[in-house]
Amino acid sequence: MYTMSPYTGALISDEAVMKKYNDEKQWGLAVCIDLGECDHAKISSKEHITQFAIDLAKYIDMKRYGEPIVVFFGDAPKVQGYSLLQLIETSQISGHFAEDTDRCFIDVFSCKQFPPQKTAKFVQDYFGAKKMEYSISFRNI
Repeated sequence: MYTMSPYTGALISDEAVMKKYNDEKQWGLAVCIDLGECDHAKISSKEHITQFAIDLAKYIDMKRYGEPIVVFFGDAPKVQGYSLLQLIETSQISGHFAEDTDRCFIDVFSCKQFPPQKTAKFVQDYFGAKKMEYSISFRNI
C-alpha cells in the first residue's frame, strides 16, 4: 500500500493520481477525509447525510448499491453522532459525524478511479467545514 498525506509530503494532483493508478495498474484507491469546524446543522441531519451519500456517488460517477445506511449512536459525547455506509458497485463510502466537536471523517474506497482532491473539496463544501485534510492510498498486492 502506498499512502500520501500532508504529514508525509505534498499530495499529488488528481491528474497525477489517475496516471499512477492506470500506469501502475493499481487495484484500488482510498481517500480519507477529515473535516473540522463543520456546520453543526448539516452533520446532525440524517436527511442531509443521506442525501450527501447519493450526491457524492453521483459526483464521482459511482453506481450505488442499495440505499445509504445512516445510524445515530454512541454512548460518550466524543463519539456520539451519525455513521454512514453507502455501498457502491466498486466498494464503499463510509463516514462518521462527531456532533460534540463538529468533525466528520469520510472514507471513499473504490477499484474504479476517482479524483481525490476534487472529492475532498466536494465533501468539505457539502458539510461547510472550515478545516480539511485528506490522505490518499493506492491499494494493491
